[in-house]
Amino acid sequence: MPDRAPQPVDRQLPTDEARDLISLVRDIAQREIVPKAAEEEDAGRFPRDLFALLSDSGLLGLPYDAGYGGGDQPYEVYLQVLEELAAARLTVGLGVSVHTLACYALAAHGGKEQRAEHLPAMLGGGLIGAYCLSEPSSGSDAASLRTRAVRDGDDWVITGTKAWITHGGIADFYTVMARTGQEGPRGITAFLVPADAAGLSAAAPEKKMGLKGSPTAQIHLDGVRVSDARRIGEEGQGFAIALSALDSGRLGIAACAIGLAQAALDEAVAYATERRQFGRPIADFQGLRFMLADMATRIEAGRALYLAAARLRDAGRPFAKQAAMAKLHCTDAAMRVTTDAVQILGGYGYTADFPAERYMREAKVLQIVEGTNQIQRMVIARHLAGPETH
Repeated sequence: MPDRAPQPVDRQLPTDEARDLISLVRDIAQREIVPKAAEEEDAGRFPRDLFALLSDSGLLGLPYDAGYGGGDQPYEVYLQVLEELAAARLTVGLGVSVHTLACYALAAHGGKEQRAEHLPAMLGGGLIGAYCLSEPSSGSDAASLRTRAVRDGDDWVITGTKAWITHGGIADFYTVMARTGQEGPRGITAFLVPADAAGLSAAAPEKKMGLKGSPTAQIHLDGVRVSDARRIGEEGQGFAIALSALDSGRLGIAACAIGLAQAALDEAVAYATERRQFGRPIADFQGLRFMLADMATRIEAGRALYLAAARLRDAGRPFAKQAAMAKLHCTDAAMRVTTDAVQILGGYGYTADFPAERYMREAKVLQIVEGTNQIQRMVIARHLAGPETH
């Protein structure tokens, strides 16, 4: 392995508190995450004990209200925390992003009593959440979901199957979108479902190309009964809530992608400056120098793009188009940067002795999750040219 330690990213942070927060995250990353990352990913182990530490450190509710146990941090800061975590291990950065996504519906659309009852444990009580929108037959076309919730007195009875659920089988709570009315987006409602609810079960985790430490599984809801007090928002509002959550979630994916790309660039620079061929470091050769320059430029452009979108969000301005752009650019950049990192390491890049091959495998899924990059292009085009005509 290269001996050259990467230089920390020079971040523009709005407050001293934010700078202290980044220092804390970097300390946890170097002490608790990086040393175990390769071994635990290879073994497919989810670091539940680490997430307990992150919760105790106040890192699982950063963008939410401190009155409910959150960190009151702007997205501009929260996303840079995600980037640092993802650079150390994508399973961790992505896990924090998904947990934050799972908390969004209740935090943004729940009633005051609901938030007071559930949010403190969700944000700072060591719990892990999952977000349940996709189904086996409805991925990109999420409005066609078939999971149904039927009213029974003061309860709802939910039946159906959710697919591609990050933290499926290990989560403590699931934010579930289910059909309560007519076909299409207006018939969907959001529910907060506890993991120990009778009738809720998880299938065996999917066998994936990468992110093996992050469990992804189908969730089966077989007559799961929840009280109406666990309905989030109004009946029929669930799809709007889901899309609003995804706008913010896509920024989380963008930040994770840049963290992963930064880790790959750091690995490539360290290798290229130490590996010698023809009597000098391979970093002396112009072909490789240009590759490194292009990798660094893609990363900086992606970081600027997701931060610009975050600042719009923090200012209360529309940011859906910019979130789609950030998710698109940053994940495509991560795929290109990690592929180039493998190339720079040559044969060593193709072996599990170096992390470059893991970074490349992990980057691929970021172009797919929370809206494929083809869907992001559709979203961006609708903002530019209006909806498609049929």
